[in-house]
Amino acid sequence: MKYQVDEKGFYGDFGGAYIPEMLYPNVEELRKNYIQISSSEEFQKEFDYLLKAYVGRPTPLYYAERLSEKYETKIYLKREDLCHTGAHKVNNTIGQILMAKRLGKNRIIAETGAGQHGVATATVCALMGIECIVYMGALDIKRQAPNVARMKMLGAEVRAAQSGSKTLKDATNEAIRDWINNPVDTHYIIGSVVGPHPYPDMVARFQSVISAETQTQLMEQEGRDYPDHVIACVGGGSNAAGLYYHFLEDPRVNIIAVEAAGKGIDSGESAATSALGKEGIIHGSKTLLMQTPDGQITEPYSISAGLDYPGVGPLHAHLYRSKRAEFVSIPDQEAMDWGLTLSQMEGIIPAIETAHAFAILDVRKFLRDEVIVFNCSGRGDKDLDTYIDYFKL
Repeated sequence: MKYQVDEKGFYGDFGGAYIPEMLYPNVEELRKNYIQISSSEEFQKEFDYLLKAYVGRPTPLYYAERLSEKYETKIYLKREDLCHTGAHKVNNTIGQILMAKRLGKNRIIAETGAGQHGVATATVCALMGIECIVYMGALDIKRQAPNVARMKMLGAEVRAAQSGSKTLKDATNEAIRDWINNPVDTHYIIGSVVGPHPYPDMVARFQSVISAETQTQLMEQEGRDYPDHVIACVGGGSNAAGLYYHFLEDPRVNIIAVEAAGKGIDSGESAATSALGKEGIIHGSKTLLMQTPDGQITEPYSISAGLDYPGVGPLHAHLYRSKRAEFVSIPDQEAMDWGLTLSQMEGIIPAIETAHAFAILDVRKFLRDEVIVFNCSGRGDKDLDTYIDYFKL
């Protein structure tokens, strides 16, 4: 199993748990218990029930006829945008809230960029009647007002991170500080495949329902349980990890990761970690990371609030270094244009993060009989203000 985490929490060169001593008890408690708890029959039963009855799974695998015709290939969309809360994030928050309950925690903290993970966390906290605090960059609070309102309606307290670039990495810093100060009663729900081990693996496992369903659905529609290509956008990388998971060890499946080039890779305003990143440590894990020559983390930029993370999950860093996945960077303009294209060709308004993935169709040619699965990771409601401003709608 070349692409699964090892017992020390590493994917090849990347991963681990580089944490201050004060966080050790929290992380160690989770590491010791997460597999045992999540693989128990009773946990699985409750998890599966909530995914089905509350989240609305399985999500459809939709054959995009007009896109397929135009690009002369077989294009399927895994419709994670149809999950309750509007994105894939809720698959993980359901899993983690069930984990937190079994660890006896009664206070939940989370970080959020676009607000999707914050909403998904606030949602499951409301479902379970547990206190919820969400840290969000002050800039993202402005950019993603509808999601902030949703979190507040769901009973969460939204705390603004005022330091640094006032975006996702700063919100994560604040959440980690909170966790250090409240180790006993608090569980930190990380929203992506980032952070110290066991988080990247735990989040990937909870998201792996995406690829498990894809296998079954392809069997029904194509008579085989694997595609030729799986394509997803990557910020931290949880939607991508979920779509790739069951295909990682299958050499027949090509993996494509799409990052945000922002205003261009060399513009100084980008979030293309694979192109710009060097090995470093961020938020407790060793990964590829955008940094200055003396190791200071640089400010990422993307028009989409969910992709402007300066690092990438350690699994994805490993997929990049081992050449298991192709990494492509897409600038703001192409991504925004695809927001319109997908809306007008398939009647699906995607999140701007998701729109980045589809832009690969203009960059790379696929064969007529190839089966391609895109993760349609989130819907565009949260981005309407950005779309309105950009296209003067």
